[in-house]
Amino acid sequence: MTHIGRRMLLAGAAGALAITAAGPAGAAQRADGAGRGPAPAEKGGAAKAGAAGAAAAEFRGMWIASVENVDWPSEPGLSAGAQQSELLDLLDTAVERRLNAVVLQVRPAADAMWPAAREPWSQWLTGEQGVDPGWDPLGTAVREARARGLELHAWFNPYRVANHTDPDRLSACHPARRNPDWTVAYGGKLYYNPGLPEVRAFVQEAMLDAVSRYAVDGVHWDDYFYPYPVEGEDFDDDDAYAQHGGDFDSREDWRRNNTDTLVREMSARLRALRPGVRFGISPFAVWRNRDRDPLGSATQAGVATYDDLYADTRKWVKEGWIDYIVPQAYWHIGHPTADYAKIVPWWAQTVAGTGVALYVGEALYRCDAESSTEAWRDPAELSRHVRFARGYAEVRGHVYFSAKQVVADPNGAMAKVVADHYPTPVPPR
Repeated sequence: MTHIGRRMLLAGAAGALAITAAGPAGAAQRADGAGRGPAPAEKGGAAKAGAAGAAAAEFRGMWIASVENVDWPSEPGLSAGAQQSELLDLLDTAVERRLNAVVLQVRPAADAMWPAAREPWSQWLTGEQGVDPGWDPLGTAVREARARGLELHAWFNPYRVANHTDPDRLSACHPARRNPDWTVAYGGKLYYNPGLPEVRAFVQEAMLDAVSRYAVDGVHWDDYFYPYPVEGEDFDDDDAYAQHGGDFDSREDWRRNNTDTLVREMSARLRALRPGVRFGISPFAVWRNRDRDPLGSATQAGVATYDDLYADTRKWVKEGWIDYIVPQAYWHIGHPTADYAKIVPWWAQTVAGTGVALYVGEALYRCDAESSTEAWRDPAELSRHVRFARGYAEVRGHVYFSAKQVVADPNGAMAKVVADHYPTPVPPR
């Protein structure tokens, strides 16, 4: 069976994440000690079990992707009752697997899984963007997660507008349709332009609308900032660079500053609006390869966040702008160009002394008895990951991609993780 990367699942980015010819790639607290830490809301059964001293606290999460109906809803156009039932089933599965957090995608493509003030209802609910599904998914998720002792982290994608390039397919009230100069078509998709200050301000307001209404435990971003590179195409931000890039030595430095600015501003605004909400980001796991930078990891990845996505993920940790980071370490132990056993220690060293929590993103979706990669055919591979990562005090948990594999567990890898490492429920940390 051919395995495709997480980002192919989430956005159809064919080929964008290749890790050289050797193989495919799948895809806290402030440094001054004044970080927010865990949200103060009651944690239900998980917290009670942890308080009894059954096991050490750790973050055990799963991503629930809504874009393209990857995990939930299973298809667009289901009744409100059916959508809600599917969501609750996923939350129940998290509890059964002794997880303690879910990361629910609520803004998959400049749209909303709540009655948003600034953006239309998501098309992945009803099949048509802007149509009210008849219920409030985010509100229900927050309430029902809490009732089950789970943390609910709201997952937002800052800049993706659509998995196509036709503005006329957006709902008539869509901000991108009303402001076409905010967008850039690239790689068959439509994005907001990160180089425009008005865009950065808008996407923050769109996300903060949810935070202001719901007692989410966390705000979570994935790895999409500037898009993954597409061979033979340029991201056309010439006008924005001409207008706003004059103080920078290169366009690359300007783009990185644009992403830094978004992260820094969102961090400050979250802390002002709802101090108990934690801010986390789940980047592609390679910041830079060591042959490009002596501070980089001992990898030879074909993509690096600093150089290709203009996302200086290491800086965000060192500056304490985020509370936790979840690098998507979606390679097996011993991978020739991006070895899990080299990536995890690099991130542990990176977060050491910063107060930023490190959770490792795990490629449960790769675990399959018919995988072309021997390691992923072995149900024990992910269990070895957890055992290895626990050798580093800085690693405070794991997040599994994605929910439907947590449910289906095609080769038993998740069940083995639970049996080997999650004997009892614990609270997240």
